[in-house]
Amino acid sequence: MRKIKVLVVEDSYMFKGVLVSGLNADPAIEVVATANDPFEARDMIIKHNPDVMTLDVELPKMDGIEFLRKLMPQHPMPVVMVSSLNSKVFDALNAGAVDFVNKPSNLTRDELSDFIKNELITKVKIASTVKVGNIKRRKYEESNTTQAYSQSKYDGKVLAIGASTGGTEAICSVLMGLNGDMPGIVITQHMPPGFTKMFAERLNNQTRFVVTEAKRGDVILPGHVYIAPGDKHLKVIKAGNGYQIECSSGPKVSGHCPSVDVMFESVAKTCGKNALGVILTGMGADGAKGLLQMKNNGAMTIGQNEASCIVYGMPKVANELGGVMYEVPLDKIPEKIYSLLKQMS
Repeated sequence: MRKIKVLVVEDSYMFKGVLVSGLNADPAIEVVATANDPFEARDMIIKHNPDVMTLDVELPKMDGIEFLRKLMPQHPMPVVMVSSLNSKVFDALNAGAVDFVNKPSNLTRDELSDFIKNELITKVKIASTVKVGNIKRRKYEESNTTQAYSQSKYDGKVLAIGASTGGTEAICSVLMGLNGDMPGIVITQHMPPGFTKMFAERLNNQTRFVVTEAKRGDVILPGHVYIAPGDKHLKVIKAGNGYQIECSSGPKVSGHCPSVDVMFESVAKTCGKNALGVILTGMGADGAKGLLQMKNNGAMTIGQNEASCIVYGMPKVANELGGVMYEVPLDKIPEKIYSLLKQMS
């Protein structure tokens, strides 16, 4: 079996050595080269033609984000960012990176080994399957959607969105295509703790919605978006005539915490036909069973189509299970959401 050729771009000599030995320990991966900065990386790309590159955000001579923006048009390739807790990682994803891992600090060698085995290797393997042509920079344009609805039509309604690999940009694309006159929106995106708060702040600044990292007891309001915290499951529960958020720690469900299945299943149980579910790009099957449960309980459901997915995993499984009522290209999902909401009103 052909190995995945990886280029490691990292300026820390010690951490680079740990990455290389850890990645090479997997029989499916071969680190073909390393680089200390983007200029060395450019030469290694030309020489070795790697399948995947791991890239630090902070690098000498040129930061990783600027390098990505210069690299992707000429040498499109899957890139996994290795980043400390820093909002710049979202600039990297917008510039074309597939995914990121949280750069560990103050870990023992055994803990570093576990990080590489359980986090980095998995994401490198996922990245190697990505269709790079689907990675496009998001354009910040005003929505051309002209529909207008009074908020009263959204009383008791919820829009639930789930995503994983490639999801941060897909979620941004959907929200940028919507006006702020929407039901309350709950979102589960697979992401480490800390980054979900940064993601919420970024969306709050870039969209027409009030976006926050969800917390226990939040009342779900029209025009507001609630992002599941990176280490807690998000559930929607009944509260008087409306709904509120319940966030709680717990074991992984469908391989994840937060889990899209947990969120979708709670929406199915609590909201029934007053909900709309959307499953976006991502590896694996999280959310597929939950979306089917939403559909079976009367909700409308949308799945992102294969051609526009970075990774056609979660939507594919959901479609195969029968949970997807409408399979739609990413850029058409906002229009479809408005159409279905009109039917629900």
